[in-house]
Amino acid sequence: MDPFSQLILTISVTSFFTFQWLFHKVSPWMSVRISPSFLSLSDKQKVEWNSRTVSTFHALLVGIFCLYILFFDNAVNEDPVWGDPTLVKTNVAITTGYLISDLLLIFFYWKAIGDKFFVVHHLAALYAYYYVLGEGMLPYFANFRLLAEFSTPCVNQRWFFEVLGYPKSSRPNMANGVAMAVVFFMVRIAVMPVYYIRMYVVYGTEAFYLVPWGGRVAWIGSSICLDIMNIMWMHKIARGCYKVLRSARQSKACAPQENGKTD
Repeated sequence: MDPFSQLILTISVTSFFTFQWLFHKVSPWMSVRISPSFLSLSDKQKVEWNSRTVSTFHALLVGIFCLYILFFDNAVNEDPVWGDPTLVKTNVAITTGYLISDLLLIFFYWKAIGDKFFVVHHLAALYAYYYVLGEGMLPYFANFRLLAEFSTPCVNQRWFFEVLGYPKSSRPNMANGVAMAVVFFMVRIAVMPVYYIRMYVVYGTEAFYLVPWGGRVAWIGSSICLDIMNIMWMHKIARGCYKVLRSARQSKACAPQENGKTD
């Protein structure tokens, strides 16, 4: 094993143990101090709370690193299939450690956070990341996909508000809902043309045919499936956001009339 591969393996292992530590130690300690209501949650809710806290941290860490690569890693941007994957491998190694850690927690706390969809999602992602970490191929596309992590904090925050008893029409919940819809659209829907234009440009080139069949399936097949799901989720999020905003607007319109009746 060459020194760089050893480094990537070390990063993945370190990432795994770091996220386990964040789940078991840091999140409970921090959550009690930020939100005392954490103590009143059920054991299952605490497990999911800690899981989502770790998920948010991972999303922000990897997302910021992803943006840096997208804007400043010229080697990857110039050759999206075989460009120098050093920084992308580092970012993917962090995510690999997180995914394995999260899979372990899902199986261990299945009654609290068990979800077949997440198991399939994590395994599919790990399969795709093998070609990045093991073969050094498709660094641009692997990194581009990690942009989607930016929508995770808002999704998790919605759950936090729900479990803490915030009404859907409360200002914090509404603000988070709008932010979730906007961010989800920006990092999962609006970027689709850019992603598939780069894929179209590469398709049929010599670099493309150097990618083995397994790598092409992991790249093209998973991309199409993920984006079909993203469009479906975006539709649900947009409808939910619209309903909440409409009900809040109707409530405000009715408020003066109710006040007039009581005077």
